Amino acid sequence: MTGPDRDTVAAAPRGPSAAGGPATGAAGELLTVLEELRRAVAERVAARSAADPTAHDPLRGMYMTHESAVELAAVPVGSGAGPVPGLPPLGARLGSLVDRFGLSGFDGWILLAGLAPDVDGRFEALYGYLNDDVGRRRATVSLALELLGTGPWEPVARARFHPDAPLIAGGLLTLEDEERPLPGRAVRVPERVIAHLLGDERLDALLSDAGVEWLPATAGSSPSGTDGQNAKQDTGQDTGQDTERDTGHETAARIAAYRRPVRVHLRDKGDGDGADAVTGALRAAGRSVLRFRPRGDDKDAGVARALVREARLRGAGTALVVEPLPKEPGPLVRTLTEQQDVTVVLAGPVAYDPGWAPRSVVIPVEDVSAGADPLSVWRAELPDYAGDLATAVGAYRAGGERVRRAARAAVTLADFEGVPVGPGHVRRSARLLSAPLLGRFARCVRPAVGFTDLVLPGEPLGMLGELVGRARHRDRVLGEWRLRTGGGRGRGVVALFAGDSGTGKTLAAEVVAGELGLDLYVIDLSSVVDKYVGETEKNLERIFAEIDRTDVVLLFDEADAVFGKRSEVRSSHDRYANLESAFLLQRLESFDGIAILTTNLRANIDEAFTRRLDMVVDFPFPDPEARLRLWRSSLAGAPREPGLDDGLAAFAKEFELAGGSIRAGAATAAYLAAARGGAVTSDDVRAGARREYLKSGRLVPGTGWGP
Repeated sequence: MTGPDRDTVAAAPRGPSAAGGPATGAAGELLTVLEELRRAVAERVAARSAADPTAHDPLRGMYMTHESAVELAAVPVGSGAGPVPGLPPLGARLGSLVDRFGLSGFDGWILLAGLAPDVDGRFEALYGYLNDDVGRRRATVSLALELLGTGPWEPVARARFHPDAPLIAGGLLTLEDEERPLPGRAVRVPERVIAHLLGDERLDALLSDAGVEWLPATAGSSPSGTDGQNAKQDTGQDTGQDTERDTGHETAARIAAYRRPVRVHLRDKGDGDGADAVTGALRAAGRSVLRFRPRGDDKDAGVARALVREARLRGAGTALVVEPLPKEPGPLVRTLTEQQDVTVVLAGPVAYDPGWAPRSVVIPVEDVSAGADPLSVWRAELPDYAGDLATAVGAYRAGGERVRRAARAAVTLADFEGVPVGPGHVRRSARLLSAPLLGRFARCVRPAVGFTDLVLPGEPLGMLGELVGRARHRDRVLGEWRLRTGGGRGRGVVALFAGDSGTGKTLAAEVVAGELGLDLYVIDLSSVVDKYVGETEKNLERIFAEIDRTDVVLLFDEADAVFGKRSEVRSSHDRYANLESAFLLQRLESFDGIAILTTNLRANIDEAFTRRLDMVVDFPFPDPEARLRLWRSSLAGAPREPGLDDGLAAFAKEFELAGGSIRAGAATAAYLAAARGGAVTSDDVRAGARREYLKSGRLVPGTGWGP
């Protein structure tokens, strides 16, 4: 490589002006500052060329002669560099970055020396010459300090490249060539930092690939001037109030009003409602938000470092909202909270552990509810809804962004069908966004029946209606009216349906779910109960935790297999069985979902469970009048011979069958008629009823009847 002389370097064109006009804006400002660096480089090149007899050797930098080695060995250590000169002022954008990251002016010029080859390619050739190595075309630590009139032997200068120094810790500078001593390590500035200094505010590619969202401040909002001392007054709430009264909306308002950087952990159900409330409040207060949803893999730590740097690049008003936290959140939380000048909001269902970030102060906020009234959000998103919106969405606990997504999905679905938005669109979209991940533990039943399909006396029918009302209005009664007692009790609704087999318990559970517009999830006991100690409780906890965060109805059919009575401890098996019951008793106290238990024998259920139930509905054995209605409803869709209705009245009196057996007998009669190619006759019905008696081992009334 041929070393340039003083006149050639001094006459080099400045920036891209030779290619087509001077740059303006942030890029022009940065090029102006780089021009000052170019002059310093030119002086160093000229000085090196004047004293180097091999400056014009085309192979210089690829080998070293004996004479050059002797001459280099004769140079005293520390020579060639004087005291740090007076540094020219940095540009406004670079100066703002220096202030934001707590850098010194000296750091700013090191940063400038590192990014120069990425902005102007001529610096590569100049750095290669000054490094005396044509293959090393970036500034080294030694060269960067030499351009500033010092060297790596100065402790203060060397400390600027320590891992805890602002340049390195802030992610503004990286050192390459780990195998080399510090003076010879190359300096590189990440592309995102260079793009920011040039005025490009697009997200870092690493953040975009990780699904990070940048949410600007809401249009029309303006940053509040509230500081930490009067934030309490602005929110109108005492920061020491009990968590029962604290809602996601109040917490969000407090965080948005607190103008100093703060780190908060919100404990919610893991449904994102708390994080949504905080995000909305921050944006309404004129602050932008970077939203990150960790994936729980090895890449999260790198994304977190880039995320913190992004927030600092964008300004002090930018906040980080991270949810949900991974299973082992310690490393991620430490990375996010190590910089004290960034507001970080962490959210998840797990209580905060101080060991996650021992050097940072994180404010834990326990049991954050969804925040603002979800009904008001539904009404704002569906202003043209003509029906009773409160009834349609009363059972859904989703809030914030989940409500908005569900409402938009309902509008799209109705528009696709070419009809106005109705209850079916709202419920269908809400169900799709609230499906639990229960996998092998349960099967989903999409309700297809209603109260008109139930044949029950007035009292149990009225109690089912009351159960629906409890599910719809529990947030008002237990939350706003504060009828929930302490002890960490949840807002769940748990009912027991007791009655003989076939009296309609499972059908009633489906009716309740359908009336609420929710899906019914029937627990598969074979996959829940495990022979190994403790595994059954773990499976049940997974189910309850998933139902807590979603809007569905959970059905434990034949619940006495799990909720049975505790027994006297005579062996280790009894002790472990009682432990399972004790776990369920505790878990029902904090349950927030809707669960229905069914049993054929109410006496099999432990009294301690009964006390924790909200309702117990007894399903009586149907009387002759009810049995007649069941026969008629079961055969309503089949062709029948004339006069069959009169025969059904006789069958209802003679055959004492429950509703499930009547439906099975009606199906048998219909199959016989279909095979014959005719209508259902009295003989077909007699045959169906007789089969049900024989199945149960009972004596058939009127022996000799039959097809």
